[in-house]
Order: sequence, then structure tokens, then C-alpha cells
Amino acid sequence: MTHDDDTPSRLTRRAVLATLGVGATSGCIRSIQSTAGRDTADQLALSVKTLPADADPRATRIARFLVTNLNQVGIDAKVVPMSREELFRDVLLNQSFDVYVAQHPGSHDPDFLRPLTHSAFDVEIGWSNPFGYADLELDDLLDRQTRVTSDRRDKTLDTIQQKLVRNQPFSTVCFPETIRSTRDGRFVGRDDLPVHSVPWYLSLTEQATGEAVDTDSSTVNTQTPSANTTAVETTTAETPDESEPTVFQMTLSDSRPTENLNPLAVEFRCPDSVTSLLYDAPARYVDGDVVPWLAESIELVTEGDGNELVGYLRLREDLTWHDGTSLTAEDVAFTFAFLQDTSFGSSSTPVPSPRFRELTSLVDSAEATSDREVRLEFGRVSEPVAERVFTVPVLPEHIWTNQTGRAMGSSLNTDSNVTKALVWNNPNPVGSGPFEFVSSTVKQSVVLEPFEDHFLAGGSVDGRAGEFHVPTFDQLVFKLVPSSGAAVELLQRGEADATASPLLPEEVSTIGQDDSLALHVAESNQFYHVGYNVRRAPLSNPRFRRAIAGLVDKGHLVDDVFRGYASPASSPLGSDGDAVPPALHWDQTDPELPFHGSNGELDVDAAREVFRDLGYRYTEDGRLLSG
Repeated sequence: MTHDDDTPSRLTRRAVLATLGVGATSGCIRSIQSTAGRDTADQLALSVKTLPADADPRATRIARFLVTNLNQVGIDAKVVPMSREELFRDVLLNQSFDVYVAQHPGSHDPDFLRPLTHSAFDVEIGWSNPFGYADLELDDLLDRQTRVTSDRRDKTLDTIQQKLVRNQPFSTVCFPETIRSTRDGRFVGRDDLPVHSVPWYLSLTEQATGEAVDTDSSTVNTQTPSANTTAVETTTAETPDESEPTVFQMTLSDSRPTENLNPLAVEFRCPDSVTSLLYDAPARYVDGDVVPWLAESIELVTEGDGNELVGYLRLREDLTWHDGTSLTAEDVAFTFAFLQDTSFGSSSTPVPSPRFRELTSLVDSAEATSDREVRLEFGRVSEPVAERVFTVPVLPEHIWTNQTGRAMGSSLNTDSNVTKALVWNNPNPVGSGPFEFVSSTVKQSVVLEPFEDHFLAGGSVDGRAGEFHVPTFDQLVFKLVPSSGAAVELLQRGEADATASPLLPEEVSTIGQDDSLALHVAESNQFYHVGYNVRRAPLSNPRFRRAIAGLVDKGHLVDDVFRGYASPASSPLGSDGDAVPPALHWDQTDPELPFHGSNGELDVDAAREVFRDLGYRYTEDGRLLSG
């Protein structure tokens, strides 16, 4: 019999070794105490890694709330703040942590749970099972949901969520809403599209001189489709000068794009990344739908015995890279092979890209059958899951083949080889996207310009991609600002046109009081969570993780930290709706692990009793002993 956190018999070598290191603690703590000297036990200690307050004050406050309560139940806990790249290196690449608090990038499809928690991905890096979680029954469920459809998939996903919530390899806290602002003026964009998304940039249209723009800045855009537009003023709009370039300026509070533009560098990337403007994909998400983009057409058919899915992709004509080289089907086939093994066969074992692993792991093979056509074999994968694979950005073969060698002196402490492709900062990126790279200054700015040879710049385009166009301004500049408040101040002064990085709720009232600014609030599939390194005792014990989860008052944090601009949740798929089983719907409190207390105040006695029930004991002065 295989229990939820027992070591399964079919794990990879690394997973087995990792589990052996902590497996003795997977059961009751009392069995440990019989072999440990009671008089020599130390106080249990945990570190909670997260971002500093100037980078993400919400993550910092969640971590502090948790650490305060850990201290109250007798655990010697401390917050360890670190930069984004340092945090994600420790968590996603080196697995060097006890507990962390961060925001998961989320996904358009629940299949992201497969690489996030499947034991087969424990040997990899990135958001591929950073917790070291292993459960054969869950593995089977995660594999099954990629094959089945309709009600069968819904039921499988319900079971997956209930199993994850029960065992808590990570604890979902909440889904924050994204808050952004734009300034009224010369350019207008579709406000049924998320600000800073690629389609939004490609909907920006210059207004004729003197043309009135009807924009109600007090209206909150919740990303529901409408015919309205959002007016945005370029910094040169007030005093047009034909000799000066027209600059469209975005504020950015995350310095990472100014330091690294490698689309594969997981510690430097976020979902709404600047790199998505530089690198195009065969298909893009528009209003939640997968829309052919570089591809003229995409077809999925079942072949063979009826269980194997095959995809046929046909590229548009005359596609080029930013350096003028032709983009062909060979680049697409190369991309899928390369992302599955960035060493391109030069290493004894494959070195996959951790970013996009959720998608590339579904592809068995990709072959260019002509200059414009690619054939992809998926095996036993359902069409709704497979179609998302086409959103993987295409990489130029003539650039990335030079990055297949082993990276020497890498800061990554992994069991696998690390290739140059995963650590290269890509200082002069060459893509095929609607914008091309001009320059960057570390911790100051990134400058792009519209790509004149992009397929959207050449006239009418068939399909939904034809709704968009390459904008007419000369430059797109991302300017680094120190804070959310500084971003709004630049908007008010007319020195910025919109905010790329989300704003804090504290800025909403300021935006609402300024008639020149528009407020945009959208739901997000990203979520804050508390992650546990289950390779380490006592975090290897699901009951211990559940005890920690009961110290987090999610409802209070949403009200206090997010000022209501978030939804508390138990499941990584949300707090309610069709994607979440009714048993996990949020109803005033966590349906699985309610907080031990109320209104943010911990009932210390009740919380300590949970740890006593686990077999732990306390000293007279209230310290929780580790053994």
C-alpha cells in the first residue's frame, strides 16, 4: 500500500535518494522520539525565505505573519528576505530552503499542476516540483487528466485538488487582482484586453490631432469584453515635434528585465514579461483562446490506433527574425527539441529548459516537413491540452545552437548539468516578435522599437490575429521606478503612459481622484502560496505541514494586506467556480484547514495542541523541541 507521502517504489534515483533522507519522518513523530535523547533535543527552527518589502511588500507581510505565529507556537522561525533572482535561484534551481512565500506564475490551464507536483519532475529545476513531493497515486491522476476530456477530466482534477489540499506540499493563500493604470491622451488601446499583454500593445492606435477621446477614468476595467477603448498619452503628445522620436513609456518596478532578457531564465521571468514582446509563438492567447499567430493554420488529428494525437502546423509566408534571417519550420522543430534538451545531445542526460516544461513535456517529437510545415507527435494527450503547446515561443536556431555547452562556474547547485542556455543573460536578443531590442541599462531601462518586418506590419492578416497591428510610435521604453507610488506620480506628471508592473491597492484612491488616469483591475491566475521543502524533516510529514497551514489566516491577509483586492483560496485553481470542487469553495474560512483563531489573532493554546497531537513536546518556557 502506498500512502500519500510514503516513498513510492517507482521513483527516479534522485527522488529515491531525496526521500530516503527524510523518509523516516514521514510517519508519526513519536517514533523518532524513542530513539532521540529527550534531554539533548533542540528547539525546532525554520527559515522562511521571501522577497524584501521594497520588491513585494505583500509577500513580506505574509511571511512575517506566518513567522510571528510560528514563534508563538514555540518554533524558532525567522524571515529571510532576498532579491527575486536570489529567491528563485534558491527555491526553483537549488532547492535550498525550508519554507518560502512567493507568487506562483499560474497558468491558463490546470495542467500546470502536473510539472508542479508530479514526482517525475523532482529531478528538474524551475517550477517543476520544487517541493520534492512524491505520491504515485497523484502521479497517475496527473497523467490521466492530460488524456481524458470533459466530465472525466473535471472529476480527475477535482480529485487532484483535494489530494493536494489534504497533503499540503504547498499552501495556497490567495489570488490577487492585478491593478494597473493608463494615462488619457494620444494613443488608445482596447480595454477588453489586459494592460501590458502583447495583444494590448498591438491594439494601441494613434488618434488624429484634435480628436476627442471619451474615457471615464472612474470606471474599473474588469477585463470583460467591451467596445470601449482606453486612451494613453505618449510623453511627446503635448508638444509634438517631428524631429523627435515618439516614445511610449511604461513604468516597471521589477529590475530583472534590465539585467537579463533570456526567455528561458526562470529566475528572471514572470508571466507578463518583456521577452514576450520580443519572441513570437506559433499561437498566442487572446481573450483566453489559443489563436494562430506565427502559424497560418494549426490542425490536431488522431492517427494510428486512435490514441495518438498529431499536430500539423503551417507557418505564415516570409517570416523573419529581427536580424533579417528567415524564420522557417526548422526553427520551430529546433525549438521543441532544444527546450527538451538544451544540451542538444551533447550531455550524457538531457538538460531540459525549466521554463515551458509544462508544455514541451507533452511533445514526443517535432519534425519540419517543409520550409513552412511542422509535424508534432503528442502521443496520448487530449486536444484541449495539446493546443496550448503551440504557445511556446520560437527560438532562432542560428543563435541558440551556440548555447548548448555546459555552463562553467554556474551558481546553480543541481544534480544535472547546466547549459549556457539556462544561465546566459541574452544581452542582444534576436526574436521574431512585434518589437525588437534596441538597448538596456541595468536597473534603469529597456528600450524596444516596433519591428517593421513583422507579419502584422505588412497589411491585412487573416484570422483573429488580423485584429491587431504593430503600433506607430517609434520606441517603447520600460523605465524602472522604485515603487508603485512613484509609477503613479510619473503618470500624473505626464512622464509615463501606463504601468507595466502591477500597482499596490494603496494607489487606487490616487488614481480614482485624477481625471487624467484610468484604473484597470483584472482577475489573475497567479497566486501567493507558502511552499515547503518536503525533502527535509519535519516538513516531510504532511501532518506537520497541515499544522503550519493552520497558522495562516487567509481571509485576514486579504483584507489587511491586499485591502480586498484578492480572493482567499484553498485550491491552487481558485476559491470557487467550475474548476474547483464544491468541498474546496471558500466560505468565510478555509474549507480544509481553518485558521486557529480569528481576525488575524492566533489562538495559541489551540495551535500548540495540534503540535502536541503530532507527538511534539514543549519546554517549560514554551519552546517546541525538534525531537
